[in-house]
Amino acid sequence: MKKLIILTCCILLFSQISFAQECNIAVVDLQKVVDTSTQVKNLKKEHSSKINELNQIISKAQAEIAKETDAKKIVEIQDKYTKQFNTKKAEIDKMYAGKLLEIEKKIKTDIETKAKNNGYDFVFAKSVTLYGGKDITNEISSMVNK
Repeated sequence: MKKLIILTCCILLFSQISFAQECNIAVVDLQKVVDTSTQVKNLKKEHSSKINELNQIISKAQAEIAKETDAKKIVEIQDKYTKQFNTKKAEIDKMYAGKLLEIEKKIKTDIETKAKNNGYDFVFAKSVTLYGGKDITNEISSMVNK
């Protein structure tokens, strides 16, 4: 029985080794690709300016509330600006998420294109790979930034 278990383990081990030798594997540091992406940098700048617009709404509300003494009018002002703020924030979040999704799709498409063109059977995220695989991070970064 012991010999059968050892034999089975050896067969499985050698089949895995031969599988790995037959496969062409690449790895990509996705964080580096995202960090170096000009599209992501531009999106962050745009998002930052939109956040400044939200801050301006808050400042306007605070200034208007500071001038008012009637409690009823203060509540009306707060409601008005809260609705305006929430509407604007929802628009910003939707726009940001949509553009981020587009960038993510482009990165995935570029990785797939690179894999097909270079005959890679598998492309793994570098963060989950302990050893091996050709690092194609720089090539993907340059493709994304075109």
